[in-house]
Amino acid sequence: MQTKAGWQGRFFEDFEVGDHYRHPLGRTITQTDNTWFTLLTQNTAEMHFNQVVGEASDFGRSLVNSTLTLAVVAGQSVIDTSYQAIANLGWDGIKLKNPVFAGDTIWSESIVLDLRESNSRPHAGIVTVRTRGLKQTGAEVLSYVRTFMVKKRAAATVSSFPEPLEPFAPEPAAGATA
Repeated sequence: MQTKAGWQGRFFEDFEVGDHYRHPLGRTITQTDNTWFTLLTQNTAEMHFNQVVGEASDFGRSLVNSTLTLAVVAGQSVIDTSYQAIANLGWDGIKLKNPVFAGDTIWSESIVLDLRESNSRPHAGIVTVRTRGLKQTGAEVLSYVRTFMVKKRAAATVSSFPEPLEPFAPEPAAGATA
């Protein structure tokens, strides 16, 4: 049996200005996500975790913490943009365009804006992308420009997958004879 490598992410050489990635996984935000994230980050704005305060607001319900929305959109983009990143270098122009509520499903997409070789690390390049998050209605909820340093293919690291102690083989199908 041959082991085939899974997705390894994009290296600097794989990017081209104008590339457009629709990131593959949507994420429905729950009130539990919102409450836990708000507690984790010590955000004390009751609009995020007090239903009575949310109902009395202009929105008539609690808002999802905007930094949770930012974290989800950024996380969704990693598979296509910065899976092989060495470091984030900057986040610019974060714009919050529409509110997000518990029950909304967030999707994201990115466009490559700029590429350049790293001046300090010959094994890396600098990539700048514009990313935006959309909710299930198609309304844009936020956008930003992010710059990160990403490895070149020659700098790929070895997988940290452990060497199995026993060989891996498929089980025979139910009812099959060996």
